[in-house]
Amino acid sequence: MKLVHLYPDLCSLYGDWANVAVVQRHLRDLGLEVQVERCDSCRQADVSGADFVFMGASTEKSQKAVLEDFRRCGDDLGRAVEAGVPMLFTGCSFELLGEDVTDASGAVYPCLGLSPFHSVEGTGRIVGDVYGATGLYDAPVVGFMNKCSRITGVETPLLTGLSLGFGNSGELGPEGLVLHRTVGTHLTGPVLVKNPRLLRWFLEAICQHAGAELPEEWPVYPYEEQGYDITARELRKRFEK
Repeated sequence: MKLVHLYPDLCSLYGDWANVAVVQRHLRDLGLEVQVERCDSCRQADVSGADFVFMGASTEKSQKAVLEDFRRCGDDLGRAVEAGVPMLFTGCSFELLGEDVTDASGAVYPCLGLSPFHSVEGTGRIVGDVYGATGLYDAPVVGFMNKCSRITGVETPLLTGLSLGFGNSGELGPEGLVLHRTVGTHLTGPVLVKNPRLLRWFLEAICQHAGAELPEEWPVYPYEEQGYDITARELRKRFEK
């Protein structure tokens, strides 16, 4: 299997590289051969031949720095979305899947246009924990957010509602994006490490895309489950009063 990690140096805030590491470890624990390609440019990336594509969180400055090169991937990424390649974009890399990003000075940066949403940056930051529901499975999603943008126009969010935290454009509103097997979210943590069920969803999607047989019994990772349970329990205390 081939995992493609886009811009691992510029786009890996909050230890987001661990999203790739945990996917690689779990796939190898299933007895599968896994290759990780670290690509600092889209010229190096074969996203159409990938079984998983990841691009992590970055600063707003780094987001703009990679944008011109990233747009060269636009057609290939669009075909990969439609072909059902599992992909995850976290932090402000998620914003690059939309129509454009407007910075705090009013400058507009055209993006890939894979989904008809728009991102507008402000001068203040939105920072905090998030707890919400997703339509992908029946367990809550938890994570941490640090962004300065509001997003409008997302039609199919990752989190359909929040009990705690800020969504795409408002408090307790929908958050993130789902397009086929492509997920975008401002949640970090890293999000796949913090959410074993979301990790499982991706592992199943990766195996199905690669034509690998799903295991009858999945390995158990007690520390991952315990970490999630503790985080979810403590976050619930904030709104279950």
